[in-house]
Amino acid sequence: MALCCGPLRAACARTGSLLRQWPQSAAATAALLRPLVNPCMSGNIRHLWALSSPLTRSAQRVLPQAGHPLAPTHSGTILSSVTSLLPSILQHPSRKITYVSVRKGKRKSVRSVTKRFMRLHCGLWIRRKAGYKKKLWKKKAARKKRLREIVFCNKTQSKLLDKMTSPFWKRRNWYVNDPYQKYHDRTNLKV
Repeated sequence: MALCCGPLRAACARTGSLLRQWPQSAAATAALLRPLVNPCMSGNIRHLWALSSPLTRSAQRVLPQAGHPLAPTHSGTILSSVTSLLPSILQHPSRKITYVSVRKGKRKSVRSVTKRFMRLHCGLWIRRKAGYKKKLWKKKAARKKRLREIVFCNKTQSKLLDKMTSPFWKRRNWYVNDPYQKYHDRTNLKV
């Protein structure tokens, strides 16, 4: 059973006589995993990689050792090479809150929150639907009408947005002909 095909076969052929000693499945595994593993890395990191890899034994015996012409020359760890492949796992969401500003030493609001959301005086936050102005040429009239609607944020989102803004954005504002006037005061509402 041959696992090498196309570009993978070329990669296996380039490795030369070293990979001819083992079956093609191990050679294919080594060719796939070679960019991810640096043989020059320390023993602890290599040991951790070996524990996490499902193809440990067949891949480790095929990888060339340090000083071999096929060994990679770049320095770095497995984490740096896998980070670009798995961004959603290794990157945590950030809130970009400034707790102490440089000039006045005050807490600052997050600008993207004040641009995208509006706080009603009762404590609820409202927003536009996602994609309300993107690629309108390919959306039908009913969908465009639905996207123009303004929706309320739920309790968890409202609490988070309150933490991300300063008291300036929580004060009551009075506007002439305010379209949201009837929504500012709500009865029997606990936020």
